[in-house]
Amino acid sequence: MIRTSQTLAFFTTLVLFSTAFAHHAWPVSRAALVTVSGTVSSFDWSNPHPMISITVEKADGASENWQIGGPAISRMTANGWTKDTVKPGDMITGTGYQFSNGSRIIRLERVTLANGQELQVYAR
Repeated sequence: MIRTSQTLAFFTTLVLFSTAFAHHAWPVSRAALVTVSGTVSSFDWSNPHPMISITVEKADGASENWQIGGPAISRMTANGWTKDTVKPGDMITGTGYQFSNGSRIIRLERVTLANGQELQVYAR
């Protein structure tokens, strides 16, 4: 016979693991890396995923807003990022995997700053 405490522990563990796996499943297409260049409009340095909003000028003169995001702050910090790495008005190039539903959202792999410095987000 299974005791109530064992049952409760099992279901608590199940919920915690399913929540963790669901959260970390970025719905991206890994078919090809996508690169976008634009002007930073905002940088939200907060967990669970710091997000950079950029305005991308298209060839026809129209602009699009893109969201490009990385892992948790602790991981980005380990790769040289700070809350001041980018700021509104900065020109950056983000490379990563676009959401598979076609949304203009990218799970970053790296960012190239205007001065040519490349920062990884998952390297360490």
